[in-house]
Parts: sequence; C-alpha cells; structure tokens
Amino acid sequence: MRLDRTLANSGIGTRSSVRSLIASGGVTVNGVTAKDPGMQVKETDQITCKGIEIGQKENLYFLLDKPDCVLTAMEDPRLSCVGDFIPAKLKGKKLAPVGRLDYHTTGLLIITNDGELSHRLQSPKYHVAKRYFVTFEGPSWSGKEIEAVASGITLTDMDVPVKTAPAELSVIDSNNAEITLYEGKTHEVRRIFAHFGKEVIALRRVSLAGLEIDESCENTGTIRELTDEEIGLLKSSVSL
Repeated sequence: MRLDRTLANSGIGTRSSVRSLIASGGVTVNGVTAKDPGMQVKETDQITCKGIEIGQKENLYFLLDKPDCVLTAMEDPRLSCVGDFIPAKLKGKKLAPVGRLDYHTTGLLIITNDGELSHRLQSPKYHVAKRYFVTFEGPSWSGKEIEAVASGITLTDMDVPVKTAPAELSVIDSNNAEITLYEGKTHEVRRIFAHFGKEVIALRRVSLAGLEIDESCENTGTIRELTDEEIGLLKSSVSL
C-alpha cells in the first residue's frame, strides 16, 4: 500500500497533510527518512511519524455491482449474499457493506472495513447523495408531483407516518426516471413511487457520493478495489 494512504488510514491526517509531513522529513520507514509519498510499504514495515511509531491499519475498499436476487449481508445460510463475492483470502478482514440495497435492487454497493467512513456515509448528518435509475409502470409524472418530491412528502403506508427529505426527481421517459436521495429510509424509492400510484419494476443505484457506475446491468456481479482517487472522493464527501 502507498505510504501516504497508509498514514491517512492510520488517522495521521488528510492525504495532502500527510504528503507535506513526508516532504518535511517527518516520516521514516524502517529507520530511513521517507521522501516519496507513493512508496509501497508492507504491514511488517516499521513506520514512525515525528519519532512516534505508527501502527498500520489495513483498510480495504471495494465496489460491488450488486446483482438482482442477492441479499445485502456477508453471510446467509439460504440465499446468495454480497459476502459470496468477496475473495476467500479476505474473509477475515472484517469487511462489511456500507448500508444496504434491497434484495431486488441492483447497482453500486461499497464494501469496506473502514468503520468511520462507513458510519459517515450512512449518517443523515452528511446528506450523502444516492442516485437511482428507476423503471416503473403507472401514470406519467406530473410537474406537481415532481415538485412535491422536491419538497418532501409524508409517507403513510406504514404504522408511523414519516416525512421524506427533499429529493431530486428527473423524468427520462414515460417508464424511466432518476431520483437522488439524501437519506436512507426503508424502501424509500419504491414507497415514493407507490405514493403517486406508480409501481417500481426495476431499481438500480448508479451513484453514491459522486462515485458512479453505468446504468446498464452488463457488469452486475463484478467487484473491484476502489482507486485512491475514488477513496478520496468518498472521504471528502463526508469531511474525512
């Protein structure tokens, strides 16, 4: 892992402040002053920051394009779950999905062992944008309905009425739309559409905190590590 990323993951500071610290000669690796923030370090390397030894914390970040009919859980005795897509060698790294996607919802799902980032991405305090591509049946969206969604509506389909936060709805055609939420109420997209007499046929998350994937389902079931730039994008969105 890169030295600057390792230090940032250890809570020393932001990536930019860590690079400045390295440039000033404040970091050593195995007793040698480090000058290159991009140098590769291992878990066994001894890293010090201003003379204080830094314990390395190996944070891992993955993006899974979740398929349909997959449970957002790391283990399940009966159903296919997102944990099935994690390589066996990483099973002991305490990876967990960030939030959840419904069983029949596809798309962007972050899996990480960075507990602080996961907590913040799910916290309503940070108003993290989550955009969904929706295929639906029912009457077309009216301008008045779109304005209501933008202002927040009161859902009364469960035991306790709840007011949704303002959301952004964009109509693509008579059967497709995109909606951006800034909170995470249970089945919120499906409930908003149902509130206006429309049934969601297919739901796909295509963006989270500025990180995007394609609207098509061609790559569902694929998993990859996030790049440093993508990790930085997620962290900056929640002030890390």
